[in-house]
Amino acid sequence: MRIGIVCPYSFDVPGGVQNHVVDLAEALIALGHEVSVLAPADEDSPLPEYVVSAGRAVPLPYNGSVARIAFGPVSTARVRRWITNGDFDVLHVHEPLTLSLSLLAVLSARGPVVATFHTAMTRSRVLAAAQGVLQIVLERITARIAVSALARKVQVEHMDGGAVEIPNGVAVAKFADAEPLPGWPGECAVGTGGTLGFLGRFTEARKGFPVLRDAFVELAATRPGLRLLVAGPGDSDDLYDQFPADLRERVTFLGLVSEPDKARMLRSVHLYVAPNTGGESFGMILTEALAAGTTVVASDLDAFRRVLDGGRAGRLFRTGDPVGLRDALTELLDDPTGRATLSACGDQVVANFDWPVVARRVLEVYAAAIEATDGRVIDQEWVGLG
Repeated sequence: MRIGIVCPYSFDVPGGVQNHVVDLAEALIALGHEVSVLAPADEDSPLPEYVVSAGRAVPLPYNGSVARIAFGPVSTARVRRWITNGDFDVLHVHEPLTLSLSLLAVLSARGPVVATFHTAMTRSRVLAAAQGVLQIVLERITARIAVSALARKVQVEHMDGGAVEIPNGVAVAKFADAEPLPGWPGECAVGTGGTLGFLGRFTEARKGFPVLRDAFVELAATRPGLRLLVAGPGDSDDLYDQFPADLRERVTFLGLVSEPDKARMLRSVHLYVAPNTGGESFGMILTEALAAGTTVVASDLDAFRRVLDGGRAGRLFRTGDPVGLRDALTELLDDPTGRATLSACGDQVVANFDWPVVARRVLEVYAAAIEATDGRVIDQEWVGLG
């Protein structure tokens, strides 16, 4: 099968959707399919051979963060050329309601279109302003995938249609086989040691880092060997300034990390902490931590609860509650058997998210979309975007 995949967000900046697209493409290629990915990226950016650059992206506020997207007449021409040259059996677009390449690809498509919705956001000023175009986009989509029950609920209640729920995948072997960073995770003696991990933009409110910081500061006062390993974008001074001077040497900041180093980072901690306060439709980092064999402690967001099987595969604490987090951390740091039990359950849960399993489910949706269109060419007359 010839498959075209469109990513709306720039490959120059790491992100969950970008990682999803790369992993899906590689899983499909491993299953014997021909795949081409179109994404925003600087022309000199190092890209996998199956990725085609659609040019430089620009920043746009989106879902409480900043997305780097590509839009306009030049992008439209590149999308059309890529679709024509690709002659795809199916076109798979991600986040088609974002004003970027995916939306343009849907409007330019002439065959079956599968769309994956990653977020559970129902409204934004940008979406409201482009409501007419978005309705046309929704009508041209042949089949929809939602990465979570919450994202699917949005489709049913706000987008006039259903969706097949297929979770984000994770390359389990890459995380399970990764080597810990030198010197980590160290000892976890009862009442004294242990290593906590956090990955994400610590300055972004919905990531909940202050909740973890407060719990760490209080816990570190009685656990002299406790350490915190942080990875993600941001300035190191901004991170260390959040901690008392006497605790800063027990906090290590890795900055932005590559995918291989992310796996190593997750293998380097006793507990991975996800203190997010909202805006999550799935929880990709949780599945990655589970794949690494690391015990997860997460806020009890609906999306996180679903990934962790209601708490069977990881410990949940009340969202936004540093005291509840502190208590959960204390209990697990002093209970290696409890950590092992959660990790064993995590192994069972994450097997369902392994990319070969997920990719085969996506292929089933492709086949249904192709059958639904039955070779019919979709009229692509539209105006106003280039």
